[in-house]
Amino acid sequence: MANRHRGEIAAEIGGRTRVLVLTLGALAELEAAFGSGDLVALAERFGAGRLSARDLIRIIGAGLRGAGEAIGDDEVAAMTAAGGAAGFVGIAAELIAASFGEQAP
Repeated sequence: MANRHRGEIAAEIGGRTRVLVLTLGALAELEAAFGSGDLVALAERFGAGRLSARDLIRIIGAGLRGAGEAIGDDEVAAMTAAGGAAGFVGIAAELIAASFGEQAP
């Protein structure tokens, strides 16, 4: 079960409910992937509300790994979510909001 107070969310991905969380390690992974110098720059990038499919894969993959899943981005890319692409956008938005506060996308 996800604990929102710890920044965790639950989402159905790949046919099962999974927990995602952006730990400090996961955030550092995203900083490196997006070339962001710090958390403020990362939050600003997410706050712009323009995420590519590759961005979604990286965010969701980092969230799954932050919650303890041993999963690569290629595996995340092959997964499905209810609502298709819009479902993945919703998952990423909820994860970002849980990590950075409700004002995030």
